[in-house]
Amino acid sequence: MTIRLLLADDEDLVRTGLAMILRADPDISLVAEARNGSEAVHLTRAHRPDVVLMDIRMPVMDGLAATREITGLPDAPRVVVLTTFDMDEYVHAALQAGAMGFLLKNTRPRDLTQAVKTVHDGDALLAPSVTRRLISTFAARETSREADARSRTASLTERERDVLRLVGDGRSNAEIGASLHLSEATVKTHMTRLLAKLRCANRVQAAILAHDAGMLGA
Repeated sequence: MTIRLLLADDEDLVRTGLAMILRADPDISLVAEARNGSEAVHLTRAHRPDVVLMDIRMPVMDGLAATREITGLPDAPRVVVLTTFDMDEYVHAALQAGAMGFLLKNTRPRDLTQAVKTVHDGDALLAPSVTRRLISTFAARETSREADARSRTASLTERERDVLRLVGDGRSNAEIGASLHLSEATVKTHMTRLLAKLRCANRVQAAILAHDAGMLGA
């Protein structure tokens, strides 16, 4: 099955380079390119891509506002934000708005195409080192969320708490299974239940919630 992809980035050189990499993969069809968030929303409605690669800082409409609009559409595509290493609040807010994860703009070509496939398959994109930095930088600033996070995680079973801690540490389903001696299918079942219980759209939001609840490092 070919993955229909929309790419949004206001820098022509960056967008062209990314497009060349993406077009080289036979499993990916680049159906549209946008130069700003407004174009991204319009082209998403017109082309109905499966995945959107979204730059954050763009003119007319930034990637955050565009992500909110796109993830609110019926049968919304999965959104992955593109960013530089110096994280900012836009990235955090984009993840909270429903983005499935984020990529650094210096990601290696093969990792870029694999990331598109990973997100298309329903897994959030969690680069462990960057994810931990994102969580510790922004979630820690908003301690008012701690009580809500603890309340939402209170009903989790001990096994679900173990899974959530590892999600918060940026582990993949395969790595969680190996750590807890569970099959990957069992981990996926736990994840489905976890997201429903926590009222999280994806595992990135669950990871932030784990931090807010004080579960990481516990």
